[in-house]
Amino acid sequence: MKFYVASSFKNIDQVRYVSEKLKDKGFIHTYDWTQNERASTFEDLEEIGQKEKNAVIDADFIVILLPAGKGSHIELGIALGQGKMIYLYSPNEEVNNFAETSTFYHLPEVEKCFGTIDELIEVVTAKLKGKQ
Repeated sequence: MKFYVASSFKNIDQVRYVSEKLKDKGFIHTYDWTQNERASTFEDLEEIGQKEKNAVIDADFIVILLPAGKGSHIELGIALGQGKMIYLYSPNEEVNNFAETSTFYHLPEVEKCFGTIDELIEVVTAKLKGKQ
């Protein structure tokens, strides 16, 4: 199965860690946005945006690590629209803070994950075991 990991630049080390652990378990990463430099032109933004959009569409599931930026939330929307499996990692359970949560976090196709990053990886691999 193919996956994509969405988050913000401030979580880049966690994104890389999750990606490596999933690849170690036989999953295929559709695109590693962490290898990009920060965009400095509109052309850069367009090129990166196209690659990220294609990666979400090509993935069987996506993992979103909170806190996430506006791009991650757009990727969430693409994944929802495509009927993808979505794992939303909320290390501090901020998705349960009614004043700050998003309606889209609570849709049935979004699996909310709490705890450590390693626990997230366990949840994802347990759910997808046998689907690879």
